[in-house]
Amino acid sequence: MNTQGTQSTDTRLRAPAVWALILTGVASFMAALDNLVVTTALPAIRTDLGGGLEDLEWTVNAYTLTFAVLLMFGAALGDRFGRRRLFIIGLTVFTGASAAAALSPGIDALIAARAVQGVGAAIMMPLTLTLLTTAVPAARRGMALGIYGAVTGLAVASGPLIGGSLTEHISWQWIFWLNVPVGLALIPLARLRLAESTAPGSRLDVPGTLMISGGLFGIVYALVNANAEGWTSAPVLTGLTVGTALVGGFVRHGFRHADPILPMRLFRDRGFLGINLASLLMFLGMFGSIFLLSQFLQGVAGYSPTEAGLRMLPWTGMPMIVAPIAGILSDRIGGRPVVAAGLAFQALGLGWFAAVLSTDLSYAAQLPPLILSGIGMALYFAPAANVLMSTVAPADQGKASGTNNALREVGGAFGVAVLASVFSAQGGYETPQAFTDGTVPALWIGAGAVAVAAVLALLLPRKPKATPAVPADLAAPAPASAPQKVPAAH
Repeated sequence: MNTQGTQSTDTRLRAPAVWALILTGVASFMAALDNLVVTTALPAIRTDLGGGLEDLEWTVNAYTLTFAVLLMFGAALGDRFGRRRLFIIGLTVFTGASAAAALSPGIDALIAARAVQGVGAAIMMPLTLTLLTTAVPAARRGMALGIYGAVTGLAVASGPLIGGSLTEHISWQWIFWLNVPVGLALIPLARLRLAESTAPGSRLDVPGTLMISGGLFGIVYALVNANAEGWTSAPVLTGLTVGTALVGGFVRHGFRHADPILPMRLFRDRGFLGINLASLLMFLGMFGSIFLLSQFLQGVAGYSPTEAGLRMLPWTGMPMIVAPIAGILSDRIGGRPVVAAGLAFQALGLGWFAAVLSTDLSYAAQLPPLILSGIGMALYFAPAANVLMSTVAPADQGKASGTNNALREVGGAFGVAVLASVFSAQGGYETPQAFTDGTVPALWIGAGAVAVAAVLALLLPRKPKATPAVPADLAAPAPASAPQKVPAAH
């Protein structure tokens, strides 16, 4: 009798964690996928909706900008008003905007829908990590976050493949329609299966939110438009200057304000500082390199969008195999050696590509750096989330998640801007040789950025900190029939 009772209890304890992993994993996959899924559909969108090159760029940038600049605010709203509640709101906004994008009658409507999509993703994405960490016991957190990291990493890297396949075989509208049935299924399940939680005593930091949102908007806007308008143009210089000033004011605010949206004291922890700087540089090198290599496979090697995506699967698909194993490994030996090794492998893979890239490069010669990069990406993604969450108290996890996601997005935008600028200065689209000449030095820059991230990973502690006691409102989820309530507003 006692044994049966114990088994029943264990089942109830595991079920909320499994549901949290499924729901947050699928939601984060959708949000991360939409970073790059549009890129291979741009020619078809232009044929159907018209518009110039600048309009097509904004179909990508409208999502990136709103996603990046509102991540911190989304995390703060969840801490204040309830993470499950805001997760559902963000998911609803994202799903509705996806339908609007698919139904867009013109390019301006599509850009507006993409911007709203970014708003929904910014609310939803940082809360996925907090909700999952809350639901999973500390002893199993590394494995769960390893799976979560694998799903998110795969979404980021497979965007061009999925977008190209849907556009080539159905229509470009389906890159957005794909989100709608998934979102409609997740909304009621999230209401029934996720527990509500807040950060005790959390208050909205309106001045800090305005400063970091405005600052990140200015910087990211400048970075994603630098190639089109020039680094010395008035809009780019204004965005960089004003954005940097606002971010500087935000940092000062974080030291002086009683309850800032991001307490700067968190960066005094070497683990928090190290994993965030490493994440920014990892996305800088990875995003910029994927942006160029996916075009190399199409423009130089002559593959279709679908064929190019399939040939990148040794890179993009590797996290699904390696990341869960790496998550378990990080629980046993600590996150630092796994993260550092992953970043080193990713840097070596990009450097290998830069060393062998040529107009007649065979696919057999591409396989080793593709596989090495895939292993590196998986080893990074698996323990990075667990390392991040282990550096802060439960009440700060929402802020930590929002910070890390925002820095990743900024790193990705910076990577595309910097590597594309190097590409334009050293080569171009005129001939396959010109494209190769521009891509090689850009890849070396990307490899160098990730190598610096590997060095920064040495700042991480050898072993995760002991998990802090979980406050009452972050305790194990209540049964679906009796959901926890959000504390009354202060």
